[in-house]
Amino acid sequence: MVAETKLYDSLSISPSANQDEIKKAYRKAALKHHPDKNQDNPKAGEKFKEVSQAYEILSDPEKRKVYDQYGLEFLLRGGQQAPPGGAEGPGGMPFEGMPGGFGMGGMPGGSRTFHFSTGGGNNGGFNFSDPNNVFSQFFKSGGAGMGDDDDIFSQFLGGGMNGMGGMGGRPSAGRSGSSKFKEPHGSRHRAKTPEVTTVEKPLPVTLEQIYKGTHKKMNIKRKTYDESTGRQRTEEKLLEMDIKPGLKAGSKFRFKGWGDQDQGGTQDLVFVVNEKEHPIFKRESDDLRLTLEVSLKEALTGWSKPVTTIDGRQVSVSHGGPTQPGHEIRYPELGMPKPKKPSERGDMIVQVEIKFPPTLTASQKAQLREIL
Repeated sequence: MVAETKLYDSLSISPSANQDEIKKAYRKAALKHHPDKNQDNPKAGEKFKEVSQAYEILSDPEKRKVYDQYGLEFLLRGGQQAPPGGAEGPGGMPFEGMPGGFGMGGMPGGSRTFHFSTGGGNNGGFNFSDPNNVFSQFFKSGGAGMGDDDDIFSQFLGGGMNGMGGMGGRPSAGRSGSSKFKEPHGSRHRAKTPEVTTVEKPLPVTLEQIYKGTHKKMNIKRKTYDESTGRQRTEEKLLEMDIKPGLKAGSKFRFKGWGDQDQGGTQDLVFVVNEKEHPIFKRESDDLRLTLEVSLKEALTGWSKPVTTIDGRQVSVSHGGPTQPGHEIRYPELGMPKPKKPSERGDMIVQVEIKFPPTLTASQKAQLREIL
């Protein structure tokens, strides 16, 4: 039983929701009500602020525990309103007698710290962070990777929210580093700490491109920050990468200082080689594996079939039978080039899969029993 459900209601979740459900709910609500997406709806900004505040408390287990026990007003007053149910200390106040109040950590990833104070006034209470900062921190901590609309999500993360600009000719819809929201009364302003983050993006390549080697070009748009004016502008750049024959999936191309720039620093942009799925071959290090289907009759009596290699040549694959299920035939030097020795290649492995007939007549079964 919780003291109140206001913050849970803001995210349309139940008080029993786990952290993954809280993150998903915030992600959905923040995308829906983000001011950049609702420029003609002034109420969207307040709703965006509301869901960000709800997430800031509920995403932190310690804050959430206090909220569930005593409610939001107790948090905002810094513990100066006595909670119900005998949770008070010897002097009539929760946590009384602890020097300097009872400190609680910030939200995961670095939001403000708040304290329960035994003194008067509201200065010891909890102050909400800027909704833009909550949204940006959520993105940095991996919240953007929870759905299929990451491109949409990243549009809002330009400028002061440390987003990477649009790629492939798609500009980012991010705004400048200035916030739409005013800090709540009594909040503490913190100086920006310079930081360099790394933004990774997939670089899709086909197996044929990796086999032969290729040259890739990527048009990017990035945000740059002018410290003298405090303004941002969009800059375009053509980045080029050489895919060497046999390059392994997961290899990275780093462009230092070519991500978005804001008051906190400049991001490094990293492209990660993403090997596209091939309709025939499956890569295993430097080897290529393919599955060849033969009938039961062929498996028992022998077979011969043509196979096209990765470089387009025709190779005759055969076996005199009987062929066991899962039987493998290895063809040296017909796989992928070895990255460190491009003149050498791995193997092509043909794995046999036997297709059994769906049904047999009584006569056929009798004949097989007699033969086998």
